[in-house]
Parts: sequence; C-alpha cells; structure tokens
Amino acid sequence: MAVETVTTTLESVRETIARENIKFINLQFTDIVGIVKSVTIPVSQFEDCVEHGKWFDGSSIEGFARIAESDMRLMPDLSTFRVIPWERGHNAGARVICRVVDPDGQDFAGDPRGVLLRAMDEARALGYEFMTGPELEFFLFKLSDLERTEVLPHDRGGYFDLSTDEAYDVRKDMCNVLDDFGIKVETSHHEVASGQHEIDFEYADAVSTADSAVTLRYALKAVAERHGLHCTFMPKPVYGINGSGMHTHQSLFHDGENSFADPDAPYGLSKLARHFIAGQLAHAKGMIAVLAPTVNSYKRLVPGYEAPVYLSWARVNRSALIRVPRVTPKQIKATRVELRCPDPTANPYLAFAVMLKAGLDGIKRELEAPEPIEENLYLFDDMMLAKHGVSTLPGSLGEAITELKKDEVIQEALGEHVYEHFVEAKQMEWDDYRKYVSQWEIERYLPVF
Repeated sequence: MAVETVTTTLESVRETIARENIKFINLQFTDIVGIVKSVTIPVSQFEDCVEHGKWFDGSSIEGFARIAESDMRLMPDLSTFRVIPWERGHNAGARVICRVVDPDGQDFAGDPRGVLLRAMDEARALGYEFMTGPELEFFLFKLSDLERTEVLPHDRGGYFDLSTDEAYDVRKDMCNVLDDFGIKVETSHHEVASGQHEIDFEYADAVSTADSAVTLRYALKAVAERHGLHCTFMPKPVYGINGSGMHTHQSLFHDGENSFADPDAPYGLSKLARHFIAGQLAHAKGMIAVLAPTVNSYKRLVPGYEAPVYLSWARVNRSALIRVPRVTPKQIKATRVELRCPDPTANPYLAFAVMLKAGLDGIKRELEAPEPIEENLYLFDDMMLAKHGVSTLPGSLGEAITELKKDEVIQEALGEHVYEHFVEAKQMEWDDYRKYVSQWEIERYLPVF
C-alpha cells in the first residue's frame, strides 16, 4: 500500500471557497486531552492567515501554556481544508486543521498533532511509514433521555442486526457527512451492545487517520443531534453491557511494501513485526493512560466484555491485547496487527504517537515477542496466567498514571511539555473521582451502616 500524499494548493482552496460561497473558516486544533478547539475567521482573513498565521491565547487552552508565554499562532495545513457539510448554504463554513507555533515560528511542544508528526519523522528516519486504521465504537441515546438518572440505549439491536437496528438511516447520514469531509468509509454496522455502533474508514498514514478520527467524533455528534439523538464515545456508558473501544490496526511500510508481511513465517508476520509487537507489549502498562485516558475507561477494561486486559497476542483470541487479523494470500500488503485496548476518548494524535514509539523501541532493541496464546484468557486463573507469564493492564486511571511515570520511552514520545501537563490533568481527574461519593455507594452503604 503506497502512502497517498494529499497536495492542496492555495489556488485550489480559493476555487472551493468561491464555488461553495464560503463565508467563515474554522481554524481547528486539539488540546492535550483531545478536545477539538476552533477559532472562526471571516473568509476575507484567510489568505493573510495562511501567510502569517492567526494569534490566540494559549494560556486558556488545557495544558498549552502558562500566562507568561501565552501567545501562540495557528498555521493552516491546506491539505485538511474541507467544507463543513451541515453549514452549506447561508453563512457557509469550512474548516482547516492547523499547526500550533510559538512567537518565534517554532512548532509548539504542546501541540498533540505535532507530537505525532515528530514520532512519524523518527519512523521515516528509520525508513518506515506508520499506517493505522482505528475503529471507533459509539453509543446513541435519545436527547430527551439525557436528564434521566439512568439513560437507555436508542435501540435493542445486537451485532450486525438489521430488523432491530433503529439507527440504520442515521448511520447512512453519518457516512454521507464523513464522505463530504473526504473520509472514505469502508463499513458501518450495529455493534454487540444495544444502541452501540461502529463506522470504519480507510487505512492510511497515522496523521491522516488521526485527523479523520478527530473529525469523525464531532461530525457524528452533529448528525446525531439532527436526528434527536446524542452520540457518545464514552467507553462504558451503560452498566452490564459491552463498552466502546478504538481497536487500532497498525503496520509499517518501506518503499511502498508492507514491512510486517512475511507469508512464509508463522501468522504471516515478519521478524520486524514481532519486534514491534514485543515493544508494544513491553510498554502497554506505560502507555495505557494515554490510550484509555478517563476514569470511565477502566470500567470497560475488565474481563468478560471483549475488552482486553491481558498482555499477550494471538490471532483468533480476542481476549488478547494484540490480535493478528487474517489476510488472504492475495492481500499480503494488508498484513497488520490490531491493538485492542485503546478507547475513543483517547487523543488520537497522542495515542498513535505512543503506539509508534513503543513499537519502534521493540524494533531498535530487537525485543522478542512471547509465544502467542490462542486460549481464552478470561478462563485462566492466577496460576495459569503466571505459568504463561501473562500480566494485566492497570485496573484504574490512578494505577495507569503510576505506570506512565515509570516509562521513559512513552514520556519521550509525548515530550516533556505534554507529559507533564497530561499527567497533571489526569491526576486531578483521578483525585476528583476518588473523593466523589457515587449513587452506588449511597444505595449500598447508607441503609446498612
């Protein structure tokens, strides 16, 4: 699979602006925890912005800068210029994703997209292009139900159901909007849990797919709202049913060829691919705070709901952390490995950066992957897990933060600025949660003690 380079000139953007009668343009970026931020400018200011950037106050953005160093500039990446589908017509709008630079014009260390770009540069220096394909799961709820103490899923459908899938037409509208954004959808379907869905898009280089994942999250919310629904990427919104993950397929390419593929080797994986797997297993505990970054994430990462918690790899075993999807003999270039622990609350830029850095560490150090385990790990007791040398992911955000503080490779992937601000934000979140008294505690303890 060759890497497709999208080239967009200012002239082609001008043509789009004129054809679509664009009046306003959103300059888009994300904060450290992955929330989309935007500054809106009238179209008359756009060309000046392309040349000189647009100043904004970085001290007001989560984890960006202190008051004394607040001035930041947004520099548009023209390849990401897209018309906003639901804003066509009167006051038509477009968006462009931006680089964040400091007053001296240097890339800002706290820009999550910049973190991924730096990791990609490191891979390219070794001769590799990092390719990813994230699969974001989500739930739909009725907007009218959001004020209830216990929300109910929008439908009672199950995996691939059609007759009970009340969101079939909603997903088609979502796919059309994604297509308008230039995101090539491959499949959409109802997921295992009631009210749960998945839309998968085309495999590509990690920066492009991270851009697409960020766009997908806010685009799907906008479409859902127009149908009287609320779309959430919360990992575990409903007790007792499956949560939502962001399973991510990955591979490295060199000169247009898949470096993970070796049809003559077990599982069709090259030695380099096995080193990559070994690196991710070695750093899984250290990077899980980035891949599953909320308190709620760890209510998904428990045995019994197809969420992987065991540090192992396999092909058919979906309880393993890393799975090797099957490919046909004529699709060797599609060879890839699937990391199953990320969830869709992760900042895709930071998630892909730490995943890549962990895999590259395995390659550089020529780490050996353990033997794959095809048995259902959920059925293993502690003795069996110890026999196979299988450990587990941290069981809470607090434990995950502790592991991140031990892992220098993952810290290096984030960079000092992002690492410090990310840990600070997540430690505050964990401390707030630890002090909060939940309804479950009231119902369980108040009548008894």
